[in-house]
Amino acid sequence: MLGRILVIRGGAIGDFILTLPALRTLREACPNAHIEILGYKHIAALAENRFYAQAVRSIEYGPLSGFFAKNSELPAELADYFASFDLIISYLYDPDGIFENNLRRCGVKNLLCGPAKIVKASDHAARQLARPIEELGIRVVDLTETIFLSEEDRQFGREFLQTPTQPIIAIHPGSGSKEKNWPLQNWIELFSTEHWHIEKRHSLTVISGEADKEQIAQLEHTWKDRKIRFVKNLPLPHLAGVLEHSIFIGHDSGISHLAAAAGANCILLFGPTDPNVWAPRNENLARQFHAG
Repeated sequence: MLGRILVIRGGAIGDFILTLPALRTLREACPNAHIEILGYKHIAALAENRFYAQAVRSIEYGPLSGFFAKNSELPAELADYFASFDLIISYLYDPDGIFENNLRRCGVKNLLCGPAKIVKASDHAARQLARPIEELGIRVVDLTETIFLSEEDRQFGREFLQTPTQPIIAIHPGSGSKEKNWPLQNWIELFSTEHWHIEKRHSLTVISGEADKEQIAQLEHTWKDRKIRFVKNLPLPHLAGVLEHSIFIGHDSGISHLAAAAGANCILLFGPTDPNVWAPRNENLARQFHAG
């Protein structure tokens, strides 16, 4: 019986959310287990006390560096911490097995390693990330991404949007790579007042990610006289609460995965990346387009 399970998952927002189908299946198979996640806290917060995990610990912790060096002196606190788990599942990039060897030096016996990188011309990313769970004999059938919002997350979303009667359209015109992005001028033309009459029919919200400052600054200048809300730097669970009931338009990005997992009806634009590998499998993903 697995009483304590640790999942080590770094990576960006989309990488983490693509792992949620595997984690959901693990939680359903081990409903009474204590599950912790070692990862980036601002991202793993999406799982903390939201069905998946009871606790999250930061991977950005200085003493952890010793676990990535050969024959290093391992901090006793962390050695005891890792040894306290019945099972550890790690998605860390560890080509030389140094991290794995150091975990075993601590007394870790049950360790499964998932793919640190997704193979592009292969199965869907969520299917690839499910492999360590299936090594336990637990079949991962449902590859949809789900964030189980807390009531506080939903309350924030309601208060932030002030419960508008207009349908919400949320857009994220950026991503982690310029090559994935639809030209900004296309976004400007799509939401021009001549085409959409946004203020009369819909409430438009523009989501800003970490790498979108340049695009957002241009949109703020272009739309400075419009009733358009710009959303910046919200904690991810709160942003999910804002997006839950929206119509969302975005690229292949972590924010798009967040929107789909929160329940938004999504239209996603794909350029160089393959939607058969990277697009959410959720039914609320209404359409996928290849953007030129």
